[in-house]
Amino acid sequence: MLYPNTYYASTAIANSPREALTGDVKVDVCIIGAGIAGLSCALALIEQGKSVAILEREAVAWGASGRNGGLVMAGWAKGIAEIEKQLGLAQAQQLFSLSSRGVELIRDNIDQYSLSHCDVKGGQLQATRYPQREKLQAQQRQMADKYQYSLDFLETEQVREICRTKRYFEGLYSANAFHFHPLNYCLGLAKVLEKKGVLIFENSGVDKVTSDGINHRAVTTHGHIDCEQIVFCGGGYTGDEAPSLKRSFLPIATYMLLTEPLGDLAQQLITRPISIMDDRRAADYYRLVEGDRLLWGSRITTRNQTDEQCLAAILRKDLCSVYPELASVKVDKSWSGLMAYAGHKMPIVTQTQPGQWLCSAFGGHGLNTGSVCGTLVAEAICGINRDYLQLAPFGCQWNGGALGPIVANLTYQYLRFRDKVQESGVKSRVIKFRF
Repeated sequence: MLYPNTYYASTAIANSPREALTGDVKVDVCIIGAGIAGLSCALALIEQGKSVAILEREAVAWGASGRNGGLVMAGWAKGIAEIEKQLGLAQAQQLFSLSSRGVELIRDNIDQYSLSHCDVKGGQLQATRYPQREKLQAQQRQMADKYQYSLDFLETEQVREICRTKRYFEGLYSANAFHFHPLNYCLGLAKVLEKKGVLIFENSGVDKVTSDGINHRAVTTHGHIDCEQIVFCGGGYTGDEAPSLKRSFLPIATYMLLTEPLGDLAQQLITRPISIMDDRRAADYYRLVEGDRLLWGSRITTRNQTDEQCLAAILRKDLCSVYPELASVKVDKSWSGLMAYAGHKMPIVTQTQPGQWLCSAFGGHGLNTGSVCGTLVAEAICGINRDYLQLAPFGCQWNGGALGPIVANLTYQYLRFRDKVQESGVKSRVIKFRF
């Protein structure tokens, strides 16, 4: 199976294609989906002595897990303030701790298994697109006081020393966050799993799943797997094998590009090797890779544009609105990917019936969430704990059917409009000041 034409695929570690499932296999647990959630679940299960098989429609980390921004940071897409408002402080603190655990799981796996070419670099800056000094300082205090999480407040001058653009104002910096090569992480973890005895079958899409109430069977074109537990870890490319899951999220596309080498210009514009994102409702996020190439991501839409030239043109506009100095820079690669995004902006982690689990909808969260949620399902299966129930308030909710994508795109366009209004207010004040 060929991977999409991404930066990650072009710099991937050696990886031999795996065979498709043929014949009959029996294991304790069958996992559907070999992305970061499925691999994390398998690791936790095999360490507890369970026999495990993974069925993957394409190839390991072929979907969103292997073509994203590579960002790993504590928190959830919903935002901790919203979670606290909905569930109260105590539950919000527990959920934030889970997200932090996901950060450490990835970091520990890289160290423990000596996963090569993950290209880990620490630090993340969230910069504002209009002045929000008091708001950010209040957020900094709340994260420290309520969640024991340290963030550094940066004045506008400090932000612009890191990002040489007039688009940004104040910011918050997290030293605990990091960014890395997600495809190499997943490919390396898959090799670790196979050495431990996990079976991974690629090109093995699941046609249907049957159950007698006790045991379950995942059926593919050329074989089937019988198991006591089955875990659906598919993301935005989930098919009809998990109808309740497919009805509960929208496949949302996000876009990325990679520039040509920028030479000295890279360090002139971005002075530190950290990841950067803004505070817009559909944020830009980016970082330098290979020293002087810019890896840039932005946009969310239900229209999955796959034409590379069109993608490059769309993203170049966003890129140059922040760094006009890059107007003539060549785009080497551009790509899209579908992520599973639930309406409540939280993962879906639940047991739908005895022995059947859903572990999905990690769009917009960062890679730590898939890691910790896959681990939580494994721990529940093994009877270690029931911490996955902390996510029970965010279960399967109808995605709106045929109207869902329309509503999602209208919402996105409205949010972009609000961003433009707020940012235009800043520009107007600057112009008045100059005159």
